[in-house]
Amino acid sequence: MGFSVDAAPWVGAVARVELTVTDADTAQSLGSGDVPVLGTPKVLALAEAATVGALVRRLPPGWTTVGTRVELEHRAPTPIGGKVTVEARLAKADGRKLVFEILARDGGQVVAEGRVERVLVERHRFLEKALGSA
Repeated sequence: MGFSVDAAPWVGAVARVELTVTDADTAQSLGSGDVPVLGTPKVLALAEAATVGALVRRLPPGWTTVGTRVELEHRAPTPIGGKVTVEARLAKADGRKLVFEILARDGGQVVAEGRVERVLVERHRFLEKALGSA
């Protein structure tokens, strides 16, 4: 029943995701604003996808991570057609808590940065608890 995954060796793991912004990715389409530029909810989704990607080959069978906290500064707009690369780097592993540093770039310009915290969980136990025993 005890926790049995040591994530400390994973510190430094990196993954990147890329997106060419379409109308569907804009603040207008996502309901987070009324301008036709990359919406913050999409930046967050890309950041989380990158954190998942950084660990996909490291997690033992039966384990996963879930997001628990986000700090995101969306600093510059990216227009439709712009290409954004979001990088997540595992900066810290403290027991079950994993802290990722996020950096999003449009070419050489940083458009967003922040941190995403995830927690290691046993998938089966997590889902049992989430779905209840009803």
